[in-house]
Amino acid sequence: MSFSISQSDSDKTFMKLFTEEEAKSLLPEVKRLWRSVDQARGVLQQLEPEARLAAAQAADGGGGTVYGFQYAAALNDFLAGVQSILSLGVEIKDLNRGLCDFPHMRDGRVVYLCWQRGEDSIEWWHDIDAGFAGRQPL
Repeated sequence: MSFSISQSDSDKTFMKLFTEEEAKSLLPEVKRLWRSVDQARGVLQQLEPEARLAAAQAADGGGGTVYGFQYAAALNDFLAGVQSILSLGVEIKDLNRGLCDFPHMRDGRVVYLCWQRGEDSIEWWHDIDAGFAGRQPL
């Protein structure tokens, strides 16, 4: 599943803009948060069959499984990690790839500094409407 999590259009009026230095200095924290998100997603994926079973049994008055609390804790950790990344002003573009963008002013227009899991540093940028395919080296 690939989707984008970012600010609503009304929130973009107050979009945080990062300098290259700010984005690069924030990257260790973003990486730490991604590890937390990835760990929680792993637990959610592992417990998904149990969650489906609990949901199916809920209509019959059941619903609880021994993994319910673990699933709820992992869901809470996942949401907290995602919210923490977003609260930094970073936009999440793809959860599977660990892809995110840092809004940045370049040549008088807003673009994105682009980073994905596995990259050591922020070394790419792209126009807002170009997406990942339009990445260019800094």
